Amino acid sequence: MRRRYVWILGLAVTLALILIPIAILFPKADPPRDNPTAALPVRKPATDHQPLLPGPYASGEEVTRVCLDCHAEEADEVMQSVHWTWESKPYQIPGHDEPVTIGKKNSLNNFCIGIQSNWAGCTSCHAGYGWEDADFDFGDSEKVDCLVCHDNTGTYLKGDAGLPVEGVDLAYVAQSVSWPTRENCGSCHFAGGGGNAVKHGDLDQHLIYPTEDLDVHMGGQDMLCTDCHQTEDHQVRGRAISVSFDQENQALCTDCHSQAPHEDDRINTHLASVACQTCHVPAGGTGDPTKMTWDWSTAGQDRPEDEHEYLKIKGSFFYEGDFTPEYFWYNGISDRYILGDTFDPSQPLNMNPLAGDIDDPDARIFPFKVHRAKQPYDTVYNYLLQPKTFGEGGFWTEFDWDQALRLGSEAVGLPYSGEYGFAATEMYWPLTHTVAPAGQALLCADCHSPDGRLDWQALGYPGDPMEWGVRSPAAPGETAQVTP
Repeated sequence: MRRRYVWILGLAVTLALILIPIAILFPKADPPRDNPTAALPVRKPATDHQPLLPGPYASGEEVTRVCLDCHAEEADEVMQSVHWTWESKPYQIPGHDEPVTIGKKNSLNNFCIGIQSNWAGCTSCHAGYGWEDADFDFGDSEKVDCLVCHDNTGTYLKGDAGLPVEGVDLAYVAQSVSWPTRENCGSCHFAGGGGNAVKHGDLDQHLIYPTEDLDVHMGGQDMLCTDCHQTEDHQVRGRAISVSFDQENQALCTDCHSQAPHEDDRINTHLASVACQTCHVPAGGTGDPTKMTWDWSTAGQDRPEDEHEYLKIKGSFFYEGDFTPEYFWYNGISDRYILGDTFDPSQPLNMNPLAGDIDDPDARIFPFKVHRAKQPYDTVYNYLLQPKTFGEGGFWTEFDWDQALRLGSEAVGLPYSGEYGFAATEMYWPLTHTVAPAGQALLCADCHSPDGRLDWQALGYPGDPMEWGVRSPAAPGETAQVTP
């Protein structure tokens, strides 16, 4: 028996001497560089609301009252979100004595210009019911529109002041409620600026049912908007560049992807200076052409109309598809034109200047659509004007600029001299959706060649970094160095 135990012990020691070195020295499989799907949310099945919401319902508010029986807290959460307030927290801005807020509620842009005095026409995209004037009650939970984000029938449509259009079967819609779809989000965000593909060069109705060639996330993986713009307590991750005074609540590629996602480390070294989107969103307007220019000064003329060239109520436009982006340093923050700010009308007014340059270690070279417009301003006070375009007395009814500007100025509380002109303005919109398949990403020669798309000197380099060296971001108060 003793001899048997010795034999077993000897065998165990022998196996250990063989297997332990193998386990130590045998090459291990490297973990994957990138595993973005691990960060995607897991959704539990939605509750079947058909037996809970039998209807019929005569109004959106009536549907909301039933929703509040179970979801009172959710309504409060919505009312704390920017989808409800259309307004940021207060910021202390240089040149202003008091803190100011920014947002669709009170800011100007160079598309439809602004909602003040035009509330009923602009708030069809508000997550509420009945915002038709400056006295809308933001504290009334029954005004919250649950259906605009949760309808899963595709039949829900909102009209003036955010009210459901005539003919919508509210019981049918309410019974379908579930997780938000791309169509829910796109009903407003694809139509920003007054129509499909107007504002954003990377968002349009093609993204409801996209192909993989159009967008590898939504087309190739069937991802929803809320997979990246993840939501907690109805607070949606991400923010528009037009309201980005700080870097809070940004949605980033690295929320899912690793900091060094490429197998080739030469590509990973670019990420210190180049945004992911610069290579992976090589063109804008890849679904539908997007509006690039808008000239309000030509509005009001009786001439042939085409929604992509000229409309009497809005003026002249130029749309472009598959366009090459413009590239600038950007650190996730932008400034903002504030109503009443004066400017030099002899130069184009940048309404959302980008923060970041070659000296900023947080800045990356980023692709943009730049929308250029001509819009009304006061030639005596030298500030932009808010026209009343919608409704009684508005430009779209009377085609009288002086009257429209007088009524709009009264609504916003700014003096109007009675003298107006049209100023050139610019707004910058990042291209971050419509991510192309890897095989369509930019190649080295797309940037590093005599005909490359990047203007290196405009970006602050002496020349192509392949020849002159890469930047070494500066410490505060110093200048960036270019090192070979």
